[in-house]
Amino acid sequence: MDKDKMLERASDTKVDIPEVFAKNTAGYPQKVFELRQTLYCRAKQDPKYKFYTLYGLVCREDVLMAAWRKVARNDGAPGLDGVSIDDIRNTAGGVEKLLEEIRQELLAKTYQPKEVKRVYIPKPNGKKRPLGIPTVRDRVVQAAVLLIIEPIFEADFMGCSYGYRPGRSARQALNEIQEAIRSGCKQAYDMDMESFFDTIPHDKLIACVQKRIADGSIIKLIRMWLRSVVVEETGGGKPPKYSRPKQGTPQGGVISPLLANLYLHFFDVMFHKEYGPGAWAGAKLVRYADDFVILSKHICERTKSFVEEALERRMGLRINRDKTAIRDLAQKGDNLEFLGYVFRRERAKQWKGWYDNLLPSKKALKTVRNKIKERTGPKVCFKPAKKVIAEVNAITRGWAQYFSIGYRAPAYNAVDNYVQLRLRKHLKRRSQRGYRRPAGTSWYSHLENLGMQRLSKRLAPVIARQ
Repeated sequence: MDKDKMLERASDTKVDIPEVFAKNTAGYPQKVFELRQTLYCRAKQDPKYKFYTLYGLVCREDVLMAAWRKVARNDGAPGLDGVSIDDIRNTAGGVEKLLEEIRQELLAKTYQPKEVKRVYIPKPNGKKRPLGIPTVRDRVVQAAVLLIIEPIFEADFMGCSYGYRPGRSARQALNEIQEAIRSGCKQAYDMDMESFFDTIPHDKLIACVQKRIADGSIIKLIRMWLRSVVVEETGGGKPPKYSRPKQGTPQGGVISPLLANLYLHFFDVMFHKEYGPGAWAGAKLVRYADDFVILSKHICERTKSFVEEALERRMGLRINRDKTAIRDLAQKGDNLEFLGYVFRRERAKQWKGWYDNLLPSKKALKTVRNKIKERTGPKVCFKPAKKVIAEVNAITRGWAQYFSIGYRAPAYNAVDNYVQLRLRKHLKRRSQRGYRRPAGTSWYSHLENLGMQRLSKRLAPVIARQ
């Protein structure tokens, strides 16, 4: 079936459309939005339909412009060529010239991705997470392919998956866990996968793509990105290291989250089949990218065996058994950490009984403290106090926006106290003669007069009986 007939057939058949494809909340050009909507509807109405003619859609001028806007909005560091978003805007011809060059290369099928820049970012546990940063040019092409194939796979993805999906969020995943716990699923299989993004088998991932995409040109692009040479600077005057990955999809690529979700969708499907614990044990799966938890009234050995068999033998992934455990949420002290929150059983002070609590984790508090410390350290003594305080406010405001459910009052107070401590230290460090606040004014009041915002002023939720 050719492209025009496919789009015509999709428009004739009505299906239930989620809000993200029913309303143009992302601000795409209208024709791009309608195209994505049509692709979603066509995929939804026929789960076995394969798309053969998608490459031409990727080459459309409006699709490439929408891809550029998506990349520019996310900003991000330049790739190995050192060209940034602003560099492209400020060159002769600017964005239009870049997109036309990309379009001509795609049409002539001469496009080749550049090497990927390897960088490392610190993790809360002190280790470092490897990222692969493509060039801005390659990120635009990846975004264009994403715009076209994302609606197709979104039609297949299941409700248990929340991470890196349009219209879905971590908040929804946390709410799902709360509902499962309230319904009696007090045991949790807390899973951790070892180097997930770096261990996805290429052949099996491509097989997942080909279940829906039969356009060889799209498959070729994805293969090239998966096999792009990774360049890592070694320092000390030594030459950089070059490697071509045989597995994995680099974190940092625009299309990598979709490919990762697509591969784990295979596990979601198996989990809910008649032979999976979702059917015979009534277990609940909540997944946010490669972070997931299984909740049930009882986690038995059969459930553990199913997970290990599916992920390791069938999918070629690795389970980190040191960080994988069964949590009994009906027991005090046996807590579940997920997406920065802690689910735990606590005794209520207001009444005789127990309730299931939700609050920011110690790791989440440590992370925000580290960010505040960085913004108030000795290296920023030259900055005016009000500017430093504004930067700290931005950090705490964003943190509080995410950690705005559950019992967060103690965490908010702890962050407020730490902010006051760091700002007092910053003000004293800036002054050689010693900094003195106005007479009769407390430190909190003085810092508030300088612009400090207190999280504890936000309303704390009332804990209801569970």
